Amino acid sequence: MSFNLSSPTPIQPLSLGNTVSAGLRLYRSHLKDYFLLALKAYVWLLVPVYGWAKFYALMSLISRLAFGELVNQPESISSGQRHVNSKLWQFLVTMLLMFLISIGVIFGISLLFVFFGIIFSRVLAGTGFQGNPITYFLIVLITIVISLTAIVALFWFLTRFYLVDLPLAIEDNVNSVSTISRSWELTQGHVWRILLITFVAFLITLPIQIIVKILTNILNVIFAPFLNQVFSIFPLVFYVGIIFCSYAVILPFWQSIKAVIYYDLRSRREGLGLKLRDRDV
Repeated sequence: MSFNLSSPTPIQPLSLGNTVSAGLRLYRSHLKDYFLLALKAYVWLLVPVYGWAKFYALMSLISRLAFGELVNQPESISSGQRHVNSKLWQFLVTMLLMFLISIGVIFGISLLFVFFGIIFSRVLAGTGFQGNPITYFLIVLITIVISLTAIVALFWFLTRFYLVDLPLAIEDNVNSVSTISRSWELTQGHVWRILLITFVAFLITLPIQIIVKILTNILNVIFAPFLNQVFSIFPLVFYVGIIFCSYAVILPFWQSIKAVIYYDLRSRREGLGLKLRDRDV
């Protein structure tokens, strides 16, 4: 991916292909380190509250390390861990705030859906065409349109918070609240592009997810007879370990993609890391 650095025109966004390929290169070149961090993060999920904060911090650390590679300022894992650990409780607060925001967005869209449904039904009742087949067709059609609109609106809102963990993990003087507003700022005007990149990345990971699902079903069949026995803890640990390892293969790829998107948005808004434009990731 190369650009003419002497051109006076504004920095152009990385194409969808360049973004995904850059994420793949980062993922492949640091797979072992990123995998171990992701596996460690999933193990921490077993510890309530503190472990959840550690999971979020370690997940964000992968993006921080990937971002350092993108701006040609690689960082050691220990150095990155010190930084994210210093903001550990801010990660937890951010996670809780995002949970509340997500619930609020879903509730708000659902409320609007119900409101328009009530209004539409009352208007329809006043027309006296309840038994008309065309009326039923219109009801179904309008319901589909409203449902699709609600789903699109939900995805649009949630995508505005797609990068919420990265500013907290990477930038200085950012807290649990400002990292949310920072994500909203960076994603402005780029929601549909981020969604398209996410969709392509999903297709890339789909074979792995299918394999994980098949493996999970097989393990369920194998270990089901042991779950009610005295020593069921051993097959259970093995089962959970396999699942965590499977997820730990996928998580670094997603965090690498997020790092590339974050880099790209910042570079166009703030002129960050122009050297990357003149070389391969």
